[in-house]
Amino acid sequence: MASTAADLARSQTREEEEGSLKAVRFQQQDFQQLRAESLNSGELFCDPVFPADCESLGFNTLGRYSSKTRGIEWKRPTELSSDPQFIVDGAKRTDICQGALGDCWLLAALASLTLDPQILDRVVPPGQSFSSQYAGIFHFQFWQFGEWVDVVIDDRLPVKDGELLFVHSAEGREFWSTLLEKAYAKVSGSYEALSGGSSLEGFEDFTGGISESYDLKEAPPSLFHIMRRGLRLGSLMGCSIDISSSSETEAVTGQKLVKGHAYSITAVRQVHHCGSLVELLRIRNPWGQVEWTGAWSDGSKQWDGVEEKDLDHSADDGEFWMCYSDFLRQFSRLDICNLSPDALSGEGRGLWIYSQFEGVWRVGSTAGGCRNYPATFCSNPQFLVRLLEEDEGLQEGEEGCTLILGLLQRDARRERRYGGDLNTIGFSIYRVPEEPPPPPPPQCKGHLGPDLLLGRAAVSRSRSFINLREVCERFVLPPGEYAVIPSTFEPHRRGSFLLRVFTEKQAHAGPLEKQLTADVQEIDDEESDVDPHFRRLFLQISGNDSEVSVFELQHILDRVVSQRSDVKTDGFSLQTCRDIISLLDTDGSGKLDLKEFHCLWTRVQKYLEVFQRFDSEASGTMSSHEMRAAVTAAGFQVNSVLLQQIVSRFSDQSFSVDFDSFLGCLIRLQLLLKMFKTLDVKKEGKIHLDLQQVNRP
Repeated sequence: MASTAADLARSQTREEEEGSLKAVRFQQQDFQQLRAESLNSGELFCDPVFPADCESLGFNTLGRYSSKTRGIEWKRPTELSSDPQFIVDGAKRTDICQGALGDCWLLAALASLTLDPQILDRVVPPGQSFSSQYAGIFHFQFWQFGEWVDVVIDDRLPVKDGELLFVHSAEGREFWSTLLEKAYAKVSGSYEALSGGSSLEGFEDFTGGISESYDLKEAPPSLFHIMRRGLRLGSLMGCSIDISSSSETEAVTGQKLVKGHAYSITAVRQVHHCGSLVELLRIRNPWGQVEWTGAWSDGSKQWDGVEEKDLDHSADDGEFWMCYSDFLRQFSRLDICNLSPDALSGEGRGLWIYSQFEGVWRVGSTAGGCRNYPATFCSNPQFLVRLLEEDEGLQEGEEGCTLILGLLQRDARRERRYGGDLNTIGFSIYRVPEEPPPPPPPQCKGHLGPDLLLGRAAVSRSRSFINLREVCERFVLPPGEYAVIPSTFEPHRRGSFLLRVFTEKQAHAGPLEKQLTADVQEIDDEESDVDPHFRRLFLQISGNDSEVSVFELQHILDRVVSQRSDVKTDGFSLQTCRDIISLLDTDGSGKLDLKEFHCLWTRVQKYLEVFQRFDSEASGTMSSHEMRAAVTAAGFQVNSVLLQQIVSRFSDQSFSVDFDSFLGCLIRLQLLLKMFKTLDVKKEGKIHLDLQQVNRP
């Protein structure tokens, strides 16, 4: 209940701030307030959340007892340089030199970030320095799971043998990149958690954009033009060379390319060389050294015949040029991060229409696994995407609507010290059958069942299920309505995810859920309508007062159901029996008379029929994954949030539901609906309760 309340509060806060780009305070630390306190006290800030100790360094190779952490000290930039500067003459790619940490993937993304001052100012808020209002505190902003977070750090940095241990600038007195790495380590839980990754993660966390990855052995013919257009639109790009074994990690080839290492692409140009047009890429090694020595490298003879004279190709700074054909041969993978409308503003920027939705895979209710598991697949969360208008300017032979889907799971970097890992995830896309034009918004359509999802093939899907932080794919689909089904590969894997939808033209998207409703027929029989045989049975079991108390009702229900071999039960609880009487007791006696008991018995028979229909294995119990369909058949429409609460409360440890739990669930739903209707005196579909009313029995 507490977690549900927290989720509702968070959702309400997001709705109130919708459209705002204001960053959320990470760990509730307010930069302005903390800096003011430090300035007033005259003491430099020391971060209690990410302290200068071994816990912040790591948990294994950088753990407390590792030889690599012996002799490490924490020093402030003022102790390392006589004239420390935050940024000197603007942030540049050469400010980023890798240290003794395997986070080249992060630094490659960071190098691309320096190419766009507007994006950089979002991640590295301006106005920070070691002179004006210096208090040993700095802050940075990163995109994390659908929202921007403002991360506060102190400026104590790990040092060994008098040198910075991790990222540093080439000249030694510039510290913005070093401090940014520390802030990102704080978000991730430790410095060691940054070891190993994809530049896609860095791209996305610096921009909030969505990333695509290309296997260069299967590069599309238009890839050079995609890259050229992408850089013009501010897209960030990185590339790498695959390795066949761990022994090849950071091995240097004969032409000075580093395997298993993340590079950034900083320019795409076409130049005239001896009368021919040549396609060139400018690539940067975040080490700040070790450059390509093949054709078009620094000082190579090819530059003698180039007509354009504005290309710098002589500095030994880790950056080099390479022709596109060599790039395809030498590198294995290209990553592109397309920026969301929030990342940039101005003409020619933010071309994508964007929406995002959070969801969870909850064991027993919404963790259904992929299509290989038909018994549970349909219980996964579902989202509707309505594509309205075909794109313009697609490649020859293509027509339709461009759709980029990104399925992002909560990063497990913070959980690495506890052995946590990422789920294997992917998604499927199904065409939703056409219906009469619906006046309501797309989220009012109902959850699709087995008849649609198991009876037809998906129109498309992610290329594979893989244990990455995000799975992203680009599609071109005809206008229409589509159901997107995100899932883990195997069922019963819990996790949280964010589904992001990018389209070029206007589109509608939302959860494939109906409004909470109930269509339960009221039984309005008179006592004279009751069958004489039923009347005689009632008089036998009700005693002298001709009414059934809560204890008598429990005994009757247990006795009747226990005599059936096709239904399993571990007995009806007193709470369920009290709920039944609260629902059906019209005269306030606290008991059921003949008419009320007859009404109950009619409902029990109906719900027993529904229960047996969804007991697919005739085991006497029902799988919790059938609860949505079973509750719907009983007359209720529930959303995923309520479904998760139902399964949590009414299923057993093996996620099976017996009949007494199923009946208790339906009675509870009816009782809550009755209470809601009574309190909704204005028929507005909402009620307001004060603390007194909430605590009223």
